[in-house]
Amino acid sequence: MTAPTRANPSLEGVASASRALTLLSAFRRGDDAVSLAELTARTGLVKTTIMRLAISLEQHGYLVRLPDGAYRLGAELFRLGSIYQQSFRVEAHVMPVLERLVAATSESASFYVRSGEQRLCLHRVDSPHRLRLHVHQGDMLPMDNSAIAQVLRVFGAGPPEGAAIPEVPLYTGGERDPHVAGMATPVFGPGESFAGALCLTGPVTRLTKDAAREAAPMLLQVAGELTRALGGVPLPARGAA
Repeated sequence: MTAPTRANPSLEGVASASRALTLLSAFRRGDDAVSLAELTARTGLVKTTIMRLAISLEQHGYLVRLPDGAYRLGAELFRLGSIYQQSFRVEAHVMPVLERLVAATSESASFYVRSGEQRLCLHRVDSPHRLRLHVHQGDMLPMDNSAIAQVLRVFGAGPPEGAAIPEVPLYTGGERDPHVAGMATPVFGPGESFAGALCLTGPVTRLTKDAAREAAPMLLQVAGELTRALGGVPLPARGAA
């Protein structure tokens, strides 16, 4: 008689962790509290699974269950977010660079990093113009064909060499939004590590190809300065004897 097959405990643990992360990722900007029914709709998980996962997440401070049965994110996530920003150690260097870019170009300046199949706006300074792209620090956007995503995709996979190195800054118009243009260039850290994408964004009517061409020297200059401040080697000098 064949013995019944038992599930691999390690695989069950991985699946459980994956479901817990799916639950946490279901919360969106602007959420105060989210009902159990809404979490079910957003995650595709059944209510009993969500309730079981929520018990563990509550115990560790990742979720808070309200008296009406809805959930909100817990303080542990804020603590981890603070640790992430401190460990990244670029804010003190990035923010002055973004402010300089905005002062020089009057367009919004941002610093993005890749997070899986999305890109995270880690730091941002908005354009003084009323007409601008409304993206906030902490927003997650798709890894599309925009200049920002292309820089994250190309340079985040490891330092390209020779002909594989694209001419930067990259410029695109209307990729994510038909009314938005953007230009981006990479920033590096120690040991040729890729730190993120430094970019300018604005309306396509204002950040035209000609305007981007004029802004390119400034963007490359401050990207090089930021790279050196982080202990890296700016792109034009990489691989030089």
